[in-house]
Amino acid sequence: MTMRRIVVVGNGIAGLTACDSLRSAGFDGELTIVGAERHHPYSRPALSKALLHSVDGTSVNGKGDDALQAHVLPAPTHEAEELLGVSATGLDVEARRVLLDGGGGLPYDGLVIASGSRAKRLADGQGAAGPHQDDSPREFTLRTIEDAILLRERLASRPSVIVIGGGPLGMEVASGCLHVGCEVTLVSDAKPLSRQLGGHLASLFTAAAVRRGLRVVGGGKARLAGHGAGARVVLADGTELEADLVVTAVGDEPNIGWLAGSNLLTEGSLRVDSRGRLRPEIVAAGDVAFFPTRRGVQRVPLWTSAIDQAKVAAAGLLQGDAAPEFNFQPYFWTEGFGLSLKSVGFTPVEGAPDYCEPGREDGSVLLRWDNPDGYGTAAAVNYRIPIPKLRRLADAGPAALRPVSPARV
Repeated sequence: MTMRRIVVVGNGIAGLTACDSLRSAGFDGELTIVGAERHHPYSRPALSKALLHSVDGTSVNGKGDDALQAHVLPAPTHEAEELLGVSATGLDVEARRVLLDGGGGLPYDGLVIASGSRAKRLADGQGAAGPHQDDSPREFTLRTIEDAILLRERLASRPSVIVIGGGPLGMEVASGCLHVGCEVTLVSDAKPLSRQLGGHLASLFTAAAVRRGLRVVGGGKARLAGHGAGARVVLADGTELEADLVVTAVGDEPNIGWLAGSNLLTEGSLRVDSRGRLRPEIVAAGDVAFFPTRRGVQRVPLWTSAIDQAKVAAAGLLQGDAAPEFNFQPYFWTEGFGLSLKSVGFTPVEGAPDYCEPGREDGSVLLRWDNPDGYGTAAAVNYRIPIPKLRRLADAGPAALRPVSPARV
């Protein structure tokens, strides 16, 4: 059937990219965005990077207003009708209708599910309803622009901080808190970043973090306990930690509650095909979706993954089997403790790199791992290299650049 009405649920980067891609592909019908957040799309990665490094409206790293505006994206040009601050509460697949909070619904010919994810909270796993940030000082998370602004305000007084979670977000938050002058303890049940990047790259970041004053504590699973105006964290081994502020970065959960009863979920998750499709008229993209990769069906909650998925899903919705399949090549970046990392290819990587090329600046290095599946992973640490060239290095090996020597680090 000819699609004249497409509804996009989610106004993050996946929803924005889907709308732009639909228009670029020639769709000129009715396009409607349903977005739970009240804002136009913004750069979520910037919240734990540049924005968190600024306090009281100023930037301690000399970037001034640039740091405060790092999350701002260009205004949308897709000319969709935007229903912001409105949540989808249900989906009637047979009637092709998205149900909205407050009643009513939107009919569609085509649907893009890009409802994203939300931050997990320790309090939710402790048998409690889980206090929200606006009514409890004990647990902060960082997912939305409101979270970032509230956390930045709290950091202005330089409180002592416990960050729970040794993944990229936890490490970026810890770096930002240190940068503005806080005493910071990171709680992680494994070497920070090791699950995401592998031991070699994790060691580089952990060493840099400790040199800058980060205290890293193991001890198993953490739980929160009351402590007056501050917070107390109790670890599985009995270790107790106290601080003025606790920030948890323990993962995220897809926003799929509104899809209950739709028969779109497989074992409780939203799994799309190689063109982003759930049905011919329904596609999904971004943090909400599991999709096929060379390493199996995965959910990859990364900024560039959401963009790439949304482009493929938009084409899949309009072109069906004629659309190109998704050939996923992960791209990831993080920064903190004076280090900047860009990587292309699947991680974590095992062992030392197979190739290593020092850069012109002290501490900069270009690395490559040869993975068992025949593909490579390339990483640049404080090394200036265009992303297309880094992708070529991951795909083609060291021959993509000048010859390199076997790694000795």
